[in-house]
Amino acid sequence: MKKFDKDRLILGLAGPVLALVVAIALTSVVLLASGRDPIEPYTLMIENAAYADIQVLILNQAGTYYLAALAVAVGFRMNLFNIGVDGQYRLAAMTAALVGAGVELPGPLHIALIVIVAMLTGAFWAGIAGILRTIRGVSEVVSTIMLNAIATSLIAWLILPDNFGFQPEGSNDLTTGEIPESGWFPSVSMGDGGEIYGFTFVAFALGIVYWFVLNRTRFGFDLRATGASQTAAAASGVDAKKMILTAMLISGGVAGLAGMPTLLGDTHTYSLSFPTGIGFTGITIALLGRNNPVGILFSALLIAFLDKASAVLDQYGYEKEIATIMQGLIVIAVVVSYELVRRYGLRRQQQKVGEELAAAARKNREEVAA
Repeated sequence: MKKFDKDRLILGLAGPVLALVVAIALTSVVLLASGRDPIEPYTLMIENAAYADIQVLILNQAGTYYLAALAVAVGFRMNLFNIGVDGQYRLAAMTAALVGAGVELPGPLHIALIVIVAMLTGAFWAGIAGILRTIRGVSEVVSTIMLNAIATSLIAWLILPDNFGFQPEGSNDLTTGEIPESGWFPSVSMGDGGEIYGFTFVAFALGIVYWFVLNRTRFGFDLRATGASQTAAAASGVDAKKMILTAMLISGGVAGLAGMPTLLGDTHTYSLSFPTGIGFTGITIALLGRNNPVGILFSALLIAFLDKASAVLDQYGYEKEIATIMQGLIVIAVVVSYELVRRYGLRRQQQKVGEELAAAARKNREEVAA
């Protein structure tokens, strides 16, 4: 039993490690092909990450990425590909910012209202895709891509000054208005390093909730069973369509929280400069972390490191897009490496079964001969 657990751990780590090694190697080849030093950019990023302020930026970014990746992972565990996390996250952030700026409540109630509105908005937007999947059989891949585009247009319309937005004097930006201080989530001061968003810790705590629900509850078992085989799940009394809709609602609700670290800890408003593309990065992180909360945590820290530490590359004549190239290569490498590891694991399992059967046969012959 211990041997089996050891093999499973090795195989579980082999996929992401191989993907990362391949991504680094391919990025180095690109650097060599362009006449650049293939090692120096990595050294510069590591040295830059040693500064306290960069470490704070990495942690804050990782918290946002972690929530987006958890939202994607919930869908993955149900064999659903929720590509709409980015639209759900942005629409939820804007709606929460509008509500937060429009009311004044005691601190905890104000923050709770903003968070609940964000979750409900994200769940509602993802629920549309869930309903289309369960009632009409529409692929969630197609519907969530279309809903992303609709969310972008809807946000652009809502934030117009003639509707719900504001244009600060002397600025070309559009905002939803600033949330009163009672709606700000407390941050943790790191001295000269800046502040870690308080909601970043909430994000990491949700990883524990994610693990517990999936692995220690009946609902989590039903969700995983339905993702593995809807037919088998239905035979055991699980309503597959209900589980699909529930998974999409939960995924959207978590996606709605992805904007809270930035909204409640930094900007305190939604504007045209609010971060985009978070949902798509979450897909990369969920894949690299294999939908495991610990794996997702390390993957989120890695991608956040590439994002924030790469800012120093411009100062030394390297394009910071090198980090973007590596992220893209990681996605490709993840798919290939996981398939190679899966095939090796299957062959290894077959080999072990053969060895056990051969050992049992030898033992049987020895007993007969005795």
